[in-house]
Amino acid sequence: MEKLEHIGIAVKNLEESNKLFAKLLGKPHYKIEEVASEGVRTSFFDVGGVKIELLEATRPDSPIATFIEKKGEGIHHLAFGVSRIENEMKNKSAEGFTLLAQHPKDGADNKRIVFMHPKSTNGVLVEMCEDKA
Repeated sequence: MEKLEHIGIAVKNLEESNKLFAKLLGKPHYKIEEVASEGVRTSFFDVGGVKIELLEATRPDSPIATFIEKKGEGIHHLAFGVSRIENEMKNKSAEGFTLLAQHPKDGADNKRIVFMHPKSTNGVLVEMCEDKA
């Protein structure tokens, strides 16, 4: 893994959270995007080259809605940038990490993504992401 790409934060209300984080960080978000397949709307802030991704559920059965119901708002995942996601998936799987998908899928911010199960990463949901070509 090459760098911390972003920190994902689950929120109940994206507009209110955008205002809060703009005030906290001293700058506005630069992008809002919906990923319909995941049932999520995202907003991005850039903080010194690391992104903060706010995630709001768009349907009650989405992973973000489930997360908020169980744990409340807060840090959802850490995402690390990789340059060859399929190779990283093979390597991490061989090293004993449990992947939550067999193939990368499209994510926000023009990325291909895959998550690792928190049970194999000390309770932290870890995402690997690669820029789409």
